[in-house]
Amino acid sequence: MSKQTSIIVGASLAGAKAAEELREQGFDGRVVLVGNERELPYERPPLTKDYLRGEAKREQAFVHDQGFYDERRIELLTGVQATALDASSRRLTLDDGQQLEFDRLLLCTGAEPRKLSVPGAELDGVHYLRSLDDCDLLRERFEAGGRVVVVGAGWIGSEVAASARQRGLDVALVDPLPLPNERIFGPEIGTFYRDVHARHGVELVLGDGVESFEGDGSVARVRTSSGRLLECDFAVVGVGVQPRVELAVAAGLEVSNGIDVDEALTSSAPTVFAAGDVANAWHPFFGERIRVEHWSNALNQGPAAARAMLGQTVSYDRIPYFFSDQYDVGMEYSGYATTWDEVAFRGSRESGEFIAFWLRDGLVVGGMNVNVWDVNEHVQALIRSRARIDVGALTDVDTPLESLAANDG
Repeated sequence: MSKQTSIIVGASLAGAKAAEELREQGFDGRVVLVGNERELPYERPPLTKDYLRGEAKREQAFVHDQGFYDERRIELLTGVQATALDASSRRLTLDDGQQLEFDRLLLCTGAEPRKLSVPGAELDGVHYLRSLDDCDLLRERFEAGGRVVVVGAGWIGSEVAASARQRGLDVALVDPLPLPNERIFGPEIGTFYRDVHARHGVELVLGDGVESFEGDGSVARVRTSSGRLLECDFAVVGVGVQPRVELAVAAGLEVSNGIDVDEALTSSAPTVFAAGDVANAWHPFFGERIRVEHWSNALNQGPAAARAMLGQTVSYDRIPYFFSDQYDVGMEYSGYATTWDEVAFRGSRESGEFIAFWLRDGLVVGGMNVNVWDVNEHVQALIRSRARIDVGALTDVDTPLESLAANDG
């Protein structure tokens, strides 16, 4: 009997970890990992942090070196694009003319930056940051110094702004919301991060959008919605991403906010799976589909999908987690808080060391530890416990967090 073939589209962190897991689980068939970039699969967090600042080497971003794939007989096809997927005949077409037949296929096609459609958006010097190549261009701009306008005060924009300031550039940060990440975390955390950037000398242009980019061939200034003119040597736009679902849509898979998959990461076609930024996965703990665009999800969901491809019972129910480092402020967030009644704090925001808890109906639905470490597992346990927590105990630094998760009263 011929050995089976597993194909992974997307040579990303999720894709690379899925290929690794297939071999770890004893799969001895053909494993093909297809990537449209010419790079080895890499992790994205360094692109806004140490690699962008020139503090880390390029190869440190790679998930594995080339020898890893060679030793495990993982066929790594880089610089090629998957152009068509036929789920019924189980065939994948690549832009170099190859047609690959598969028994199981995993889509890890990720996401791409949302583009600003304003006048001047195509000028030279208007950058987006998603790939290593994008980051290399920005590193060169950072080396030259000068002034940068960063559009978008979400995590990508905020981390780029912080890295630029750490490299000595002048930075203006523009966002239509009055506070960084206010829509996601509310005014309490937004105010904290606004003040962090202000202390480090960022010019904050909040509650204001972008009307246009201006310049003669290359961007020289940004005109805001209120009419302000912000001079710059270059600009970076970070206004979110959208899942790369074109291949799935053309294949007739069910797609809403990403590729719809069940808790086993199986799509509407039983031989096709999805993981990472592109997967809109049913989450058994939250009882709804969620799509998570963070490093931890790619790290863990790819291997879970690989196990599902092998016919193992999989129920992916990890609590979403992500981290951010800006200047000397490090944080970890766990949870999925779309609505909440209050935000409670353990510790002092003024000191820059605290834990924030988002509560709904007395339950902890999210938690963020800022410059407080070794507590994330306790935060996750509180969320999973679905215990009604006394806010007084929650905010009392002398009450061990681990004791609260076991308290259902």
